Amino acid sequence: MNTLANSNIHTTRHAGKIALVTGGSSGLGLATAERLIREGATVYITGRRQAELDAAAAKTGAIAIQGDIAIAADLDRIFATIRERSGKLDILFANAGGGEFVPLGQITEAHFDKYFGINVKGTLFTVQKALELMGEGGAIVLNGSMVSIKGAPAFGVYAATKAALRSFARTWASDLKGRGIRVNVVAPGTIVTPGYSTELGMSEQQIADYSAYVATVTPLGRTGEPDEIAKAVSFLASDDASYITGIELFVDGGQAQI
Repeated sequence: MNTLANSNIHTTRHAGKIALVTGGSSGLGLATAERLIREGATVYITGRRQAELDAAAAKTGAIAIQGDIAIAADLDRIFATIRERSGKLDILFANAGGGEFVPLGQITEAHFDKYFGINVKGTLFTVQKALELMGEGGAIVLNGSMVSIKGAPAFGVYAATKAALRSFARTWASDLKGRGIRVNVVAPGTIVTPGYSTELGMSEQQIADYSAYVATVTPLGRTGEPDEIAKAVSFLASDDASYITGIELFVDGGQAQI
């Protein structure tokens, strides 16, 4: 009986809910879309690259909407589509973002503008437009990062964007007082995703070496898996977290905690 009950929790946790995962064509976004669908939600995913987005939709059963969160017109089209097809939004995982290694002294305006434009401005207006479709019981989860508190070398702009999201979550939790909409941050540790090669430009050997190093400085002795982040997002978005808002949940194997 207990086994059956636990199984039902996993398949019906988000039954009847409408979710949006930005940057849902790969990595943590794709893993989260898969999990939310498995747990009963109807999930929209966005991404800039149509081919990757279509492949992710075919794999997961998500509804794909091509768009760049840094472009206002794309955001308008994304939310107009959700309004037309579903009429509401219950869950937002504001996941889309990016970064690259550039040390202090070599940072350009273009680099700064690109990542603050996507990670901060894009997330801000994604949330603001999403609120028009969200009612009481809605849940917003922002994708932060443990690097916002770690001081990783040559990663200052990216880390600052993630620290900004942490600040936003506190403010928005206050702004939404009385609306019954919760805002939280999930802060992943080292999770190897395709972005390590496509965004960060790391070779397979560099990724392997870095993963081996992480294992030595992380209490759990390994890097994480995308679904481990997805499970945390699902929890924060669920009724199980109904009394949780404004927090930053580190899912990092303890790496940033010691």
